Amino acid sequence: MPAYASLLAGFDPLVTDHAQAEAAAFALMADHAAMPSGGAAREVLVCYDDDLAPDLADVALATRLSRNEVIAAHLAGDYRVFMSGFAPGYAYLAGVPASLQLPRKPAALRGIPAGSVLIAGPQCLVTTLTMPTGWWIIGCSPTPVLSDDPDRPFLLDVGNTVVFRQIDRRAFDAQERRG
Repeated sequence: MPAYASLLAGFDPLVTDHAQAEAAAFALMADHAAMPSGGAAREVLVCYDDDLAPDLADVALATRLSRNEVIAAHLAGDYRVFMSGFAPGYAYLAGVPASLQLPRKPAALRGIPAGSVLIAGPQCLVTTLTMPTGWWIIGCSPTPVLSDDPDRPFLLDVGNTVVFRQIDRRAFDAQERRG
C-alpha cells in the first residue's frame, strides 16, 4: 500500500477480503467519474510566497520541476472534493497532477497554520485549523473555508469542483485583513 494511502472503508469479510476491498477503493479514488458530481464550482485563492510555502522548494527538488512548474501544475489540477473529515471543514480533494504526487513526509510538523495548502499523494486540502501535518505545504490561502453561518458552515462540500487561483502577497495580505 502506498505511504500516502489512508481512507476508511467498510466491507464484509465474509464476502471479500482486505486486498480486494483495498483494490476497489484505490480504483474508485483514481476514477474521477466515480466521484459525486453535480456539485458547485468553488474558487480558492492561494499565495505561493516562500514564507507561506515552506515545502515548495523541496517539492520542486523531489519532482524535478522548477518552482514555477510546481505552481503551474498545482493550478492546473482537476480537483474535486471526494471526502470531508478529520477536522471541521477539511475537504479532501482528488486531482493532484501525477507530476506532483509525493508520499507523506516521514514525520509530521506541529503548528501548521490554518489556510495552508497541502498535498500528499493524489490529494490536496486547505487546512482550517492550526494543527500538525505530514503533508507538503506548498502555499497558503486567505479564502475562508469555515464560516459562522449555521446553515452553511463549510465552503467545500463533497462533489464540489475546486479551482485554485494564484494571488500575490499584496492580495493575500489584503484578503487576510478582511477575514
